[in-house]
Amino acid sequence: MLHHATTIRAAVIVAVLGTLSGIAYYLLCIWSAARFLRARNPGESGSAKSLPPVSILKPLKGTDPEMYESLRSHCLQDYPKYEIIFGVSDRDDPALVLIERLKSDFPHCHIRLLLCPQILGANVKVSNLAQMVPIAKYDHLVVNDSDIQVSTDYLRRIISPLDDPKVGMVTCLYRGVVGATFGSRLEALGISTDFSGGVLAAKELEGGIRFGLGSTLAFRRKDLQSIGGFQALLDYLADDYELGARMAAQSLQVKLAPLVVETHLPAYSLRGFFEHQLRWARSVRASRAWGYFGLILTMGIPWALLALFLSKGAGWAWALLAVTLAVRVCMAVVVGRFVLQDRQIPSLLWLIPLRDVMALLVWLASYAGHKIHWRGDDFYLKDGKLARINS
Repeated sequence: MLHHATTIRAAVIVAVLGTLSGIAYYLLCIWSAARFLRARNPGESGSAKSLPPVSILKPLKGTDPEMYESLRSHCLQDYPKYEIIFGVSDRDDPALVLIERLKSDFPHCHIRLLLCPQILGANVKVSNLAQMVPIAKYDHLVVNDSDIQVSTDYLRRIISPLDDPKVGMVTCLYRGVVGATFGSRLEALGISTDFSGGVLAAKELEGGIRFGLGSTLAFRRKDLQSIGGFQALLDYLADDYELGARMAAQSLQVKLAPLVVETHLPAYSLRGFFEHQLRWARSVRASRAWGYFGLILTMGIPWALLALFLSKGAGWAWALLAVTLAVRVCMAVVVGRFVLQDRQIPSLLWLIPLRDVMALLVWLASYAGHKIHWRGDDFYLKDGKLARINS
């Protein structure tokens, strides 16, 4: 009995320390968000002389929610000169209908379509990009995911920082527009109140961003070539992360732009939400093993709930949980509402405890294997690289 009591006390101490670590992390995110807000200048859009012509590269496969509106937003840019190149690997891809509609609706916008017949590696998106770069007219390149919707000043604000030769890449945060399902709400909440906070915290802890986000990757052709081009990333799942990491390894800065783009989230079922989170988790684990392991120290609410359970509902444990929830909600509001300007956040705050517990479950499950499901195919993930599983 004495040994059992000693074990429980030790477990309670660990849970309390985990909770305090989580609270410290939430405070770090709040501080990082405040610094980002102070440094951000909403009016910054670059001068005319700093706006070189741009090639936007959009690799496509299938369709996404509100995809036409997302693609359309790229045709409405307040920018002197740019082209949009769409790349598909299948001549029967349903996205082609949307591209033809864009061409019809925007006859003065320079839109090109490239059929990318070669499958150069396991990541078909990167394979397409490797075939699209050679036909791009301009030396400033922008890549973003097919479901990203942008404002009319988007190109001005992401290209302007590349005036500085020390800056090799510009990326930006994003918010998710919820679909009509519970899983979609959990996904949006995670993006706006957890993932983005982690990006801002990493920026402060590491003295800058050392990775890219698929919401936006803007760079010069010569800097892409200096890291081996997209050919060097053909088998990587987290190609956006790798591209930024390799730029940083070349002593080039990765700049977090002072704007936020938007993505329309699918109507995930709970299973779909879990699979998407698991794929992302295993990707991050493969790219940043120790950093990913350290995420356990950021999960304040699960630790606080464990302390409450182990202490059998002691008053101090309830107080600790209340403080943890208050700081976590404050972090969610500062990052989600003020940094990302996500108007959905107030209506989603009540889901934070459930979402954070599910994040713990995903974190645990990510260590149970290396298999992921992506775009209808199954892969093994090792050292960040994909290996297709034969059906």
